[in-house]
Amino acid sequence: MKKLLLIVLMFVEVSANAQWVQVISPGVYTMSLAASSGGNLIAGTYNYPRGTVAISPNNGMNWFTSLNNQTGYSLLVSGMNIFAGVSDGVYLSTDNGNNWTSVSNGFSGEQVGSLAISGTNIFAGTRDYPYGGIYLSTNNGNNWNQVNNGIPIYDIKALATIGTNIFGSTSYSGVILSTNNGTNWNFVNSGLATGSVVRSFAVLGTKIYACSFDISTGEGYGVFLSTNNGGNWNAVNNGFTSLKVNSLSTSGTNLFAATNSGVFLSTNYGASWVGINQGFGTTPSVSLTFSSNTYSYVTATTNLNSNLWRRPLSEILKVQNTNTETPTTYSLSQNYPNPFNPTTNIKFQVKSSGLAKLVVLDILGKEVATLVNEKLQPGTYETTFDGNGLNSGVYFYELMTDGFTETKRMILLK
Repeated sequence: MKKLLLIVLMFVEVSANAQWVQVISPGVYTMSLAASSGGNLIAGTYNYPRGTVAISPNNGMNWFTSLNNQTGYSLLVSGMNIFAGVSDGVYLSTDNGNNWTSVSNGFSGEQVGSLAISGTNIFAGTRDYPYGGIYLSTNNGNNWNQVNNGIPIYDIKALATIGTNIFGSTSYSGVILSTNNGTNWNFVNSGLATGSVVRSFAVLGTKIYACSFDISTGEGYGVFLSTNNGGNWNAVNNGFTSLKVNSLSTSGTNLFAATNSGVFLSTNYGASWVGINQGFGTTPSVSLTFSSNTYSYVTATTNLNSNLWRRPLSEILKVQNTNTETPTTYSLSQNYPNPFNPTTNIKFQVKSSGLAKLVVLDILGKEVATLVNEKLQPGTYETTFDGNGLNSGVYFYELMTDGFTETKRMILLK
């Protein structure tokens, strides 16, 4: 039976600029987030001694508990099925998270801290060293079998898949890879720091990212990228102010990183990172990041309190890096389509790192919109201008950066 957690919504004051806004937290500590195919936001929480799995039908404005007395360590959405890795196995929901059924046949009470899917195969990583390890279900969670051949330590920190390649992380042993659905596992740690532990993976196409740290000292090593299924890893930490990266997530081709010094975004496949911490007040320690179709969410600790925050993706991703090759010149392209109603795309090139500003002006030269106003790395960028609320007519858009200024004309035709 669902139980209403909170019905009073408390927001921090929102300015005219994009920023993070605190929403209701589904529990004392949010361990995992997912979005159902029906539009519900799902949260796995921890509340001593056990947590809950909760659902929000309105993007975190209020929550209902749907699974009590189970800490929701991990969540996996596959079509209409939602799997929750909890305190003693796995639960399944087929109705957007409203109701749950235990599908833990084969487990021995282990905590399931990570879930991943490859085709019709579902993998579950458990945290109860020296027992557990990685489990495989080939029948939608009805039965689970251990697949641990080659795994030295059964404490699994994270799982991810690229096609039929299954990646895992264990304490002290770095990254393991199976290319045969868990029948065998091999180490793929070339380029990672010795003794590093991967806390989280993220996948963009054939690229896999891992954030690692030293489990003995707590020292962070930042984010590493492999483009050859773990054959080699290279650090991609340009722009971070803290290498203690706790979680990674994706939205389209964009990467989000939750760090001990706030939230960072990469729009160029990890080549560079930019802090996006407006609205927090003081720079928070961020433990979890997740993006739905409309919002980016983080679990952030400010003033010793851990809370859930959200920010519209449309505001964060105003400008996209479409090519990481370094241009030889600055340039501003003609918008397309032109004339337009009500949106149009604008592309420009930046040859050197520095502050870039792209604005829209009316026929009298009055600024009506600021599309970009931030430090950008060299690359080719694209952004969208929305003319809703403006009258039909001639407008100008102007790029200003590092001694370069260019202006072009466009027509809003309603």
